[in-house]
Amino acid sequence: MKKLELKFLNEDGKTVTYSLEKPVEPADPEAIKAAMEEIINQNAFTSSGGDVVSIKEARIVERTVEEIELP
Repeated sequence: MKKLELKFLNEDGKTVTYSLEKPVEPADPEAIKAAMEEIINQNAFTSSGGDVVSIKEARIVERTVEEIELP
């Protein structure tokens, strides 16, 4: 399963991550940056360390889970 992770810095300087499942691929860096800037401008999210105030990074993460059959 793939997720798009949007990472911001909050007022305390700590990283705040928001994950979105099933991202559109290929990723559009311009659209992602614009969306992240809008999140900051609209003050859409807050965290325990205050409002998100700047962009840190964005990335697509893929996680593979393999079940282990126990005897």
